[in-house]
Amino acid sequence: MIFNTSTLPHRLPLVIYCILIFVQSSFPSLEALPSFPFSDKLMHLGGYALLGALAVRDFKRQFKDKSRLSITICAIAFSTFYGATDEFHQSFVAGRSADLMDLLADFAGSVAGAWIFWRDIPYIDY
Repeated sequence: MIFNTSTLPHRLPLVIYCILIFVQSSFPSLEALPSFPFSDKLMHLGGYALLGALAVRDFKRQFKDKSRLSITICAIAFSTFYGATDEFHQSFVAGRSADLMDLLADFAGSVAGAWIFWRDIPYIDY
């Protein structure tokens, strides 16, 4: 079951964030944002670091009998796959395109987010 009373507090932030990524990707690129070289890659890295951390947080509760490594690999795979589907989705949006370097930044962010999560930061794991 996707949602029940025990998984809802940990699954809902992940689902909401995935929806926010999809919605944001449905609009043309915002050129008004301040820009510097590779600023878009930095935004991908940060955005997918949060997604990776949220995925670890959810999977840690969902798969309590699995090892830390298994949970981390699954969270990184999930986040990176979501990044790939988002890049594919962007290829159909006017003013956007799919970019392999964006996907690599998504992967790097997912790894960073999973690593940061396991540092037991109290405000992302309750």
